[in-house]
Amino acid sequence: MENNEVDVIKKRGRKPKNHKKEFELNKEQTKFFVDMSNEKESLDMIFGFLLKCNEKNYGKPILFKDLCLYSVSKLTDKDIEKIQERSLSKMEKIHRTLEEYNKKHNLSLSLEEFLIKKLGIN
Repeated sequence: MENNEVDVIKKRGRKPKNHKKEFELNKEQTKFFVDMSNEKESLDMIFGFLLKCNEKNYGKPILFKDLCLYSVSKLTDKDIEKIQERSLSKMEKIHRTLEEYNKKHNLSLSLEEFLIKKLGIN
C-alpha cells in the first residue's frame, strides 16, 4: 500500500530571520487567559468598567467575560485594521512601506537603498 501523506521533517536550530509561521487557529480551545500584570492602566480601565457595569440593583454580576463578549460583537473592520496596525513592530512597518514603495514605482530597491533615498543621504 502507498502512503500519500507527506512527512514533514522539522529542522533543528535557528529559524531564518524573515521566516513567519502561519497563524493556526485552534477551534477546540475553550479557555482564554489574559495576563494584565504588566499593563496597569489597562487593568485599571477594566476594573473601572466592571465597577460601573455592576452598579445595579438586579441581575447577576457582570463579569469580564460578559464585557469581552459584548465588546467583540461591536468590533468593525476599521477596528480590526487598527488592531492589526498596533501588532506591527517598527521594522515591520518599514518593510511594509518599502514593499508598497517598490510596488507603486515598479522598483526593487533594497532596504538600504530605500532608506538612503527616503532620508536624502548621498
